[in-house]
Amino acid sequence: MPIYTLFFALGAIIGSFLNVCIYRLPRGESVVRPRSHCPYCKKTIGWFDNIPLLSFILLKGRCRHCGKKISSRYFFVELISGILMALLWSRFQFSWLFLGFLFFAAALVVIAFIDLKFLLIPDVITYPGIALGLWTGSFYSTFVNSFYGLLLGGGIFYLLSFFGQLIIRREVLGGGDIKMMAMIGAFLGAVNSLLAIFLASLIGSIVGLTLIMLKIKSRRDVIPFGPFLSLGALLTLFCGQEILTAWEKLGMMLFNSLTL
Repeated sequence: MPIYTLFFALGAIIGSFLNVCIYRLPRGESVVRPRSHCPYCKKTIGWFDNIPLLSFILLKGRCRHCGKKISSRYFFVELISGILMALLWSRFQFSWLFLGFLFFAAALVVIAFIDLKFLLIPDVITYPGIALGLWTGSFYSTFVNSFYGLLLGGGIFYLLSFFGQLIIRREVLGGGDIKMMAMIGAFLGAVNSLLAIFLASLIGSIVGLTLIMLKIKSRRDVIPFGPFLSLGALLTLFCGQEILTAWEKLGMMLFNSLTL
């Protein structure tokens, strides 16, 4: 148990840096300089106010200097990052796969929160992600499977975007979604990329229909797909084999019931 606590803490520290990326990348700012500061009063945040999770709780989600409310996103990104790093350690221990998928998980978290707010998936994440995905995918399965996953994931989304534009005369998927799915396919391989798309579409449909029924969103409102792709990819990474096995058993049960 102590080792998982350690990796959770390390993950939360990484999450603190991911928060910087989420805030600065869409604004075209450097993620290195200047030091972390309050977005309202611009005062530099001291190290004692920058302790992952703990500082947010102690300060009750407010800036020490101006008292303005700090977005709860900072807390949840650190929490999610800590959980993901502990899960990655449980799955891969310390290996090349652990390091590769650590980048993958971090990239998905950053993309999800940027797309949620800005409807943007930065190329500065997906392009290196595709290259690293081919490298990591070679260890996870084979380079060929990783390359097929890249082509399949990106290709399906490109065709959906192309025909969507052709048929309904509006953008169905953006270029960022296509490149993101190519990155996911490179990391997870061909079959898993299909599972990630299925899970993302299923969850996205449920959430989208719920928001429309509650009149929070209308049918014409744009709902970012990046967060659902991130969730679908992470579910596939950690539970993909179990989901496929359960799906196969369900298919066999239905087949047997129909043939009786």
